[in-house]
Amino acid sequence: MGVDMTQAMIEKAQANALKYGYPNVEFRLGDIEALPVESNSIDVIISNCVINLALDKEKVFKEAFRVLKPEGEMYISDIVLLAELPEDLKNDKDLLTSCLAGALLKEEYLRLLNEAGFSAEILNEDLDISKRQYGGLPAESLKLKAWK
Repeated sequence: MGVDMTQAMIEKAQANALKYGYPNVEFRLGDIEALPVESNSIDVIISNCVINLALDKEKVFKEAFRVLKPEGEMYISDIVLLAELPEDLKNDKDLLTSCLAGALLKEEYLRLLNEAGFSAEILNEDLDISKRQYGGLPAESLKLKAWK
């Protein structure tokens, strides 16, 4: 199941599922902060640099916890900050769409995940992404596994 906040992306995903012969998938229009999914109904959530685009990350983690089954897992790849960004960079549209301006400090990100009820294991930390994509700004790509 895929969830997206735009009808255009839902239609694109449905077209691709049909084109490539995947009859066992469905796509729902919805928001990551209010998932259109029943509680305790999902086995695995995969998120690739989407949480940083949400305004209320605490709500995102609580929603993920709500929809996951008791043995459910979540795999996340996201950008986290290693130091605060100046205000002008936090409001930079290019940095927002590239997952940096909306990023939380790493400690805050992990704290909110834990407070939502998750245990977490860091699988990988890419410190070089800052040099490759963000001109050396204090950020890393964090990949982790979280579970109930």
